[in-house]
Amino acid sequence: MNDLSPDPAQRDRRHWLSVLAKAPPARLAALMADLPEHELLRRPEIGAVMVRGRIGGTGAPFNLGEMTVTRCSVRLACGAVGHAWVQGRDKAHATRAAVIDALMQTDAAEALRASVIAVLEGEAAAARATRAARAATTKVDFFTMIRGEDA
Repeated sequence: MNDLSPDPAQRDRRHWLSVLAKAPPARLAALMADLPEHELLRRPEIGAVMVRGRIGGTGAPFNLGEMTVTRCSVRLACGAVGHAWVQGRDKAHATRAAVIDALMQTDAAEALRASVIAVLEGEAAAARATRAARAATTKVDFFTMIRGEDA
């Protein structure tokens, strides 16, 4: 993990927000079907952000293009505030992720970590492994035989 934040709590929050944002919306809805009572501080809004890249991960940054995102902010009855930014135009996904972010800042955090975050992490890791295994079947190893003049 390439996170320069000195605060472990901030690193943890960044991690679960990333997991929630990358989760398939239908799967997140299945894992967290019932949302607690919440107030919308910022209704789900659809917009665009500029995606930046770097050649080789270390070169000078350049603008790669725009990506559609949906953001949302909520407050639970207990006062916890949650925020979410998700790729695409799914307002329900952004709302659900924001509510879970708020819940992760309460006493329900450990139960949610086990029942939602860990499950999504495991499924994402399995999907990556499947994709890597499928790509590995197309790998070609090139080698050069010793030619007569090289001996």
